Amino acid sequence: MTTAEESTTHKTTTRLTVNGVTLETDAGYAPETMEFRLNDKVPYDHGRQCCGGTVTVLLEPQPVPPAVVVFGCGHVGIELARILSRQDADLWFYDSRPAQVEALTGQVADCPATVRVKHTMLPEAEVEDIPAGAHVLVMTHDHGEDLHLCEALLARQRDPGAQGPLGSVGLIGSSAKWSRFRRKLGDAGFTNTEVSSIQCPVGIDGLGGSHPATIAVSIAADLLSRG
Repeated sequence: MTTAEESTTHKTTTRLTVNGVTLETDAGYAPETMEFRLNDKVPYDHGRQCCGGTVTVLLEPQPVPPAVVVFGCGHVGIELARILSRQDADLWFYDSRPAQVEALTGQVADCPATVRVKHTMLPEAEVEDIPAGAHVLVMTHDHGEDLHLCEALLARQRDPGAQGPLGSVGLIGSSAKWSRFRRKLGDAGFTNTEVSSIQCPVGIDGLGGSHPATIAVSIAADLLSRG
């Protein structure tokens, strides 16, 4: 069985394909058993059925694991991978340094999360493939790389296309770094509202410290609080 959904505030229009038969319903968010008649008198937006009889389907919403994309497999990235990989989550980690990719890969073996670690020399080229709703963190070893990623991510948010908008974008860095980035992103044509959508610094308020593990705990707590 395959499904396609169009969500509103209170319900979801669900199209189900069961053994080649397309069915449609407006379903709520609670488990529900529904019966469909299979005859050409019942109108569906995507065709009519003439098989005859009825079909009963159980619709049961399933939780969607949070999706987190991290650009940068440095000290903080590795500590963050250790924490998040123990959660039910979909994780992506990217880095332009093969050694760091290898180091992080070794930390997430046999973990509950679904983890994808990739070496790429052009991280901003990965932005268009990020799934809708994903929380994105920029924490590479290079400020120039960080800036290119921020530009690509803001462009994606401005024109999300078929993939849909991102859940959030965060940038690791000091207030001085963020001040420079704000100016450069403005010069690149992004509005104050667009630039302000990037969270910098990242993590929860009130948890100070500069140790990579402390920073990772703060970031992970913020991400997990978003659900």
